[in-house]
Amino acid sequence: MSLPPALAELVEDFEAVGPKDRLQLLLELSQELPDLPDRYADAAGSMEQVHECQSPLFLAVEVDDDPDRHVHLFFSAPPEAPTTRGFAGIMHTGLDGEPAREVLGVPDDFYTALGLTQAVSPLRIRGMAAMLARIKKQVRAAVGS
Repeated sequence: MSLPPALAELVEDFEAVGPKDRLQLLLELSQELPDLPDRYADAAGSMEQVHECQSPLFLAVEVDDDPDRHVHLFFSAPPEAPTTRGFAGIMHTGLDGEPAREVLGVPDDFYTALGLTQAVSPLRIRGMAAMLARIKKQVRAAVGS
């Protein structure tokens, strides 16, 4: 599976630990999700909601005008939703700052390599898949492909 370097490293981190520790790693990533910039203070009005997530999650994608079209991701998820925030943390850590072609090349089912299907419900996994689909949709719209 070909993944951007930061996302590949996260997958390796998850593969290296057991199911219980994977949940702990997910919770740690939830705490590392950066705060939103002021331009996204009204998440519901300025960001796309990912309805498949069990907790309210909003995302926005910005793509630079540079030759590689670097992607920047912004997420809003409540602190009381650590699993959803953890999934957003995976996306942010693994994809933020990557060229658009790398983001678009991430396999739609890359999350299976994280080994979280044993630790969280299928509904939550569906939310993570939806996050990636929305990110790719917004990147495609920005780069015109």
